[in-house]
Amino acid sequence: MDTEARLKGECLCGSVRVTAEPNTNQFGACHCGMCRKWGGGPLLAVECEDRVSFEGESHIGTYASSEWAERGFCKQCGTHLFYRLKEQPFYAVPIGLFGEDQPWEFASQIFIDRKPSYYGFANSTKNVTEAEVFAQFTDDTH
Repeated sequence: MDTEARLKGECLCGSVRVTAEPNTNQFGACHCGMCRKWGGGPLLAVECEDRVSFEGESHIGTYASSEWAERGFCKQCGTHLFYRLKEQPFYAVPIGLFGEDQPWEFASQIFIDRKPSYYGFANSTKNVTEAEVFAQFTDDTH
């Protein structure tokens, strides 16, 4: 995938449309408890920094899931739209919004030490623990 590619997607009901420029063609899985509770399983998402725009913004609801991040969703149909860091240019956008015709590569799993034993992926990925994730963001923000 051309890293300058603009991808377009929409929520289930079409009230919110998203245009995004992912950093790469790689996506990752987050196994943290909040992501699993939010979606019933791991969040599969692409990172887009701040290169994301939305149409239908009046239909977007947000939930401050922590002091540093929020999650966006369509208020009409409930589709998950993003996980966003409040103080950094970082959006994780669910890969399912963009359809299946992209050459995605499953590259990483974060909060791997929080993944429950009742599911697993066969892909060989970079695996990052909870402590390693927080250390990365602490180093980047302070």
